[in-house]
Amino acid sequence: MKHFTTEEWIDFTNQAVSGSKQQEMTDHLEGCKRCKETVSLWQRVRGTAESVAKYQAPESAVRIAKAAFVNAHLGQQPVRETSPAELLFDSFLQPALAGTRAGTRTAHDPGARQMLYRAEPYQIDLHIEPKAGEDRIVVIGQLLDTRHPDKPGANVPVVISNLRGNAVHTVTNEFGEFREELQRSGDLELMITGENGKAVVISLRDALGRLPEGRH
Repeated sequence: MKHFTTEEWIDFTNQAVSGSKQQEMTDHLEGCKRCKETVSLWQRVRGTAESVAKYQAPESAVRIAKAAFVNAHLGQQPVRETSPAELLFDSFLQPALAGTRAGTRTAHDPGARQMLYRAEPYQIDLHIEPKAGEDRIVVIGQLLDTRHPDKPGANVPVVISNLRGNAVHTVTNEFGEFREELQRSGDLELMITGENGKAVVISLRDALGRLPEGRH
């Protein structure tokens, strides 16, 4: 029995063979189990391709996927150029009010930290606090476009890492805001996609004060 080639069965599945040959191949399938399995395989492939072509991912999912690759260096891709971030304010550098110094920031309860950075074209308002009852921190931020003070930095990819293998990928909302949680390691790094694809990197050692002994 003469069998048809895989290429011919692909054409058959895609209805790209002439009428006479199509009938010949149809008749062949009546008594050939091997070729039936081949055709069945390529029919499934075609069905999958058609369903994928019709699928459109939600815009929010696309933004998250793009954010996930912000800090990926694939193949021989050059190292991403970074933009410097200027610290304008840090609540940890401000003296505590009289009578509250001992109770505000200790090694066991460092409290919240508020910071303000400027990295063209953004002003970055950053708030970090421990999550009550858990060994995690909450990172809240907002980006404003310094060229347009009334315009937030919306849809900007942000990567938040504890520098211990735990990273969160997110995107700012329509108000330029983001809020994420991650395992507390003591250190913290944020990478924000700046203008022309430049990465704004903010690295903090002991982001909320030193961890108690034995917690790293």
